[in-house]
Formats: sequence, structure tokens, C-alpha cells
Amino acid sequence: MVWRRTLLVAVVLCGLALLGLLGQHFRAQAYDPLKSPQLEALKRQLLLEPKNEQLKTDIRQLDLVLRQQHFRHQAWTQFGTWFLVVGTVVLVLAAKSLAHLHARLPTPQTRADDTERALATAHQARRWAVGVGIVTGGAFLLLAVPSKTRLPATPGELERLLAQLRGEVIEAVDLPTAAEFAANWPRFLGPTGNAFASNATPPLKFDLASGEGVLWRTPLSVPGFNSPIIWSNRVYLSGGDATNRSVFCFDLATGDPVWQRTVANVPGSPTKPLDIPESTGFAASTMATDGQRVYVMFANGDLAAFTLDGGPLWVRNLGTPHNHYGHAISLATWQNRVIVQFDHGEADENISKLLALDGASGRVAWEKPRAFGSSWASPAVAEAAGKPQILTLAGEWAVAYLATDGSELWRAGVLHGEIAPSPIFIASYALIPSPADTLYAVRPDGSGDVTKTHVAWKTDEGIPDITTPVSNGELAFTVLTHGIVTCHDLRDGAPLWEHECDVDINATPAIAGDRLYLLGTKGTVIVMAVAREARELARFDLGEGMFASPAFAHGVMVIRTVKSLIGVGNPPAATLEASRS
Repeated sequence: MVWRRTLLVAVVLCGLALLGLLGQHFRAQAYDPLKSPQLEALKRQLLLEPKNEQLKTDIRQLDLVLRQQHFRHQAWTQFGTWFLVVGTVVLVLAAKSLAHLHARLPTPQTRADDTERALATAHQARRWAVGVGIVTGGAFLLLAVPSKTRLPATPGELERLLAQLRGEVIEAVDLPTAAEFAANWPRFLGPTGNAFASNATPPLKFDLASGEGVLWRTPLSVPGFNSPIIWSNRVYLSGGDATNRSVFCFDLATGDPVWQRTVANVPGSPTKPLDIPESTGFAASTMATDGQRVYVMFANGDLAAFTLDGGPLWVRNLGTPHNHYGHAISLATWQNRVIVQFDHGEADENISKLLALDGASGRVAWEKPRAFGSSWASPAVAEAAGKPQILTLAGEWAVAYLATDGSELWRAGVLHGEIAPSPIFIASYALIPSPADTLYAVRPDGSGDVTKTHVAWKTDEGIPDITTPVSNGELAFTVLTHGIVTCHDLRDGAPLWEHECDVDINATPAIAGDRLYLLGTKGTVIVMAVAREARELARFDLGEGMFASPAFAHGVMVIRTVKSLIGVGNPPAATLEASRS
């Protein structure tokens, strides 16, 4: 009986030792500093930011944690191995002793019960042997399975780990709902990216001199061609020149300034002012918000983030843009990330890239190199064909990326010339304008090169050279710089009508309900019906030139002129009060 119990204990101990070694095996890769993808990512980031002391501290702390865990793993593995060896020796000795005790002795005669007992013992020994073999074989099979790291699997989890190592407390922040996002104007051309405010009802006519239809007017002291964005009861925009660049926040209800923050002393920012023409300026890129923070980028490559109340979060320089106009592509967001299309230089220089940065820290979540030169088209971000897609235009290609990790989804070779108009997602299409050439409707559900397979329709009528097409889901409108408006049927791209406005227009128009608002470079406002026949509903002069697209939210239309920020409309007080919460 003693040896049988010893055998049972030895089997249990060997099983526990195998399980322990198996657990250590699964942890091996996670604790190996030489195989940590997170540590490698931070080191690659350090190559881009060699003077980032905080990044160096994070690398040292993460490396220390990995090494401590690695050495603990080795110690436990060594202990478990010796434990298994000793257990195996005891198991073998117990099995042999038990077999010896039950060995058949030479006797003149045998009894039936002795024979049955011997057979039962032999059967039981075989069962133990089979069981031990199964456990041992299974353990070795599992040990052959590649292990998975227990380190953070996502950039967000890694950021929380690094914050914990720094002794910081990271609070979980809920992202805005889709309804909240749709109720505001969080980026260039609004929440849908196609400048369509379905429920907006701004006045048909407004006048600065008489105050008709005007809620407020606030003078702007700095230049800038970016469009305003709106979140809750706040309006945000940027402005500046070669020496001073700032972010401004205004009250949506009154137009009163709420806060102003200067973006200066950015590590890596060019010390010599860039020679940028006044027609573009240093603040051409429209800001973006994810509902928790606001993001701004200037012509010299400076990128910064602030809380909605103006608290500085982080700032960095992405590099001096290699072009004559500086960076002018607008920002976008996806979930808690800010999306930057940083296209510059020539295609063969291989310096362009698409980045997704963590909104809270500014660290790169993913980065994809782009073999394209300079572009001025802003990315379109939307859920299309069941995937969160980022659509970009540059060179000869429209390229869509998966927002989660930046992997390329599809591309279409349909572009020519300098790319200024931006793409939009609308209905089941991606509308892609090749400047002053062709407008393409591409189905966004393909993969690889879809140039010959997914172009649903194309048209060469009324193709814009600067402005972006806009659509309400049934009709699409394009505007040429010299003021020709063309209405297309979204089903097949067929032009329905063309209208000459006789004014120069650089700002992308916007659709508010059933009206199309066009803003002229010399102050003329033209309102047209969103219909299958051309009807000009109103025309008037504000007296101040306009180069930025309007924004709509909470019953207010916000217009930026070269001199002012203007709030248009007559919203109920309850609407603006609700937007404050």
C-alpha cells in the first residue's frame, strides 16, 4: 500500500511540474527583452525622436521590467525542471517496487484468487503507464505550440502599462457615441466628411450691416484658411504666421473668446521660418476633435493636442514639409486616434507617410510609408463596406487603409495632376475627383488594385480643381474655382444641370437641409436649391472674403471670413443649453 500511495503522489507531482513548466513556456516569449515587439516599437520611435527624454525613460523602464520577469522565469523553469526530474525518479522507483511486490512467486500450486489479483494489478499498472504516457505526451505537444505574449496587445494597453511604470494614473474615457459625433462638426466637412448637415436650417439670407440672421460676429486677429470645427458649445480654429501660431476657442452661443493657446518651442520644429506664400499661409489645415481632445497641425509640421478646455496635452514636430506651400492637409480622427496624412516631397524620396497617433499621448499607434509626393487632399474616414476605412489621394492613386492597423485595403489608379480636391464616402461609393479631369465613383469593397473592377461610373463634366465634391446621398455637387456649379445624379454620375455663379469660389460648399451654400472669395454668398433643376434661391454680399468651408451644429451655422468668425441662425436657447452638457 505504501508504494502504491507513493506512485500516486509521484504522478500528481510530475503532473504539477509539467503544468508549471508549460505555464512558464507560455510566458517565455512575453518576458524575453530581445523578442518584445512593444520594446522594438519604442526603439523605432526613438530613431524618429532621438531627443525625446520621456521616450528614453519609457524604454529603460520597460526593458527593466522585461529583464526582471525574464530572470524570474528562468529561475522558476530551472526549479520546475529539477522538480520534474526528482518526481520522475520517485515515480520510476515506486512503479518498480510496486511491480516487484506483486511479482508472481514460484509455488507448487496457485489459487484462483491469487491469479485474479495478479491480473488486476497488472491491468492497473498498464492503466497508470498509459495515463502517465498521455500526460507526458500531451505536455510535450503543448510545449511545441508557439507561445503568445502576455504583454499588451494594443498600443492603448502598452500606453497604460508605461503610464503605470511612470506612476501615472490613466482614467478610462468613454468615446462619444455615433449620435454625439453626428450632432457636432468635428472635422473638415463635418461628421460624415461630405459637408452635409441634414437637419440644419440656417436663414436663407443674412447681413452683417443690419444684423439680419446674424447671431454674433467676432473679429479674428490672425490669418488662417482652415475651416472651423464645432463640439458641444465650442468652436475651434487655428491661425498664425511665421512667428506665432495658435489655437482659438469660442463660445458657440455668443461668439465670445473662451481660450487661446500658442503652439511654440516644439522639439524638432524648424528654427528657420518657412517661406510659405500668403495664399496658403501657416494655418491651412483644418483641426479635428474626437470629442475628448482637439488636434491642430501647422504648415511647418508642428502637431499639438489640447483638452476641450484648453489644457495642453502634447506637442511634436513630424518633420519639415518638403514643398512650396507647407503642410495643408486637414486632420481626421478615428476613435481615440488622430489621423495625419503627411505627404510631401517627391515620390522617389520616399518620405511621405500616413500616421495614426494615440490622442492621449501623441505616440504613434501605427505608421505606413507612402511612395507618393506632395498632396493637398485631406483623408476621408468612414465605415465603408463593413470596415473603418481611411481614403487618401496622392500621385496617381487613391489608396484606402484599414483604420485599425493601417493595412492597405484597396487602391485605384485614377488620378492626374496636382491633387487638391479631397475624396468623400457617400452611399455605397467613394467619390474620387481627379482635378479638372474626371470624377470617379468607386465601390469600396474591393482588395488590391481595383482600377479595372470597381469603378461604378465616371464623368468628365464639371470636375473641380480645388474644392471637394459634396452630396446628400442622392445628388452630388461640384464647384469650379471660377464659379461653375454642376449637379450630378449619384446613381450614375450623369450631369443634371450646370450653373454659372460669376464669382470665384475656393471654399468647398456645404449642404444644409435642402440648400447648397456657396461662399465666394470676395464675400458673395450664393444659396441654391438641392434639386434636380438649377434654382438660385438667394445671393448677397457679406463684404468679407471667404476661403473656408462653413460648419453646422446645434442650430448654428459658423462661417470664417478673412476678418471674422460669424455665427448665423436663430437657435432656441434650449438647444444651446443642451449642447453645453
